[in-house]
Amino acid sequence: MTRLAVTPPAPPRLATSDPAVEVGLHRIFCVGRNYAAHAREMGADDREPPFFFTKPACVAVASGVTLPYPRATSNLHHEAELVVLIGTGGADIAVADALEHVWGYGAGNDLTRRDLQAEAKEMRRPWDMAKGFDASAVLGPIHPASEVGHPAQGRITCHVDGTEAQAGDLSEMIWSVAEIVAHLSRLVTLHPGDLIMTGTPEGVGPVAPGQECVVAIEGLGEARFRYLP
Repeated sequence: MTRLAVTPPAPPRLATSDPAVEVGLHRIFCVGRNYAAHAREMGADDREPPFFFTKPACVAVASGVTLPYPRATSNLHHEAELVVLIGTGGADIAVADALEHVWGYGAGNDLTRRDLQAEAKEMRRPWDMAKGFDASAVLGPIHPASEVGHPAQGRITCHVDGTEAQAGDLSEMIWSVAEIVAHLSRLVTLHPGDLIMTGTPEGVGPVAPGQECVVAIEGLGEARFRYLP
């Protein structure tokens, strides 16, 4: 019998709206430029379809944490996002069937080392170190779709030290959740525990050491964290 010589950390587990229930996390997929106003503020044509990038699952942290300010950056940005947890996997999923694969929804913050991202864009290099660094996905509790339905509208905001920095509505997404799930399933086979961060409204901006950042989505709670001074 073979033995495992190196044991990796256990996969992360996410809180849900029921304190007695947790869900496992497999992978994190992120959608770029899925709100027209944000696409424009990042210098893109708002008719450009969104694209996907990834974060390692191990960068996920639960709402309410206090974190050290990330290394290798002096321009850390918040990005308020609706997150979607896949409950039933599949490939080549039809748009009409896509929501049947969703277990639930929550609020999330796709933290970004914007200076590293700008450098990567200029040099035509991958974004991995701008997006996939330690504690770069702050996630609120996941609410089962069986209880909250499939939200297609609702206010989404981000506040930094109590001041509103981002505000939008889920109805402003260029691609709907069903379209995102269907399209992604044509690129990779989806599995239970896959999480999709669905893009951010306009107003992305910095979070400095010592500041608190709170993403909130109507009916889905908060993803909250604070950086150490």
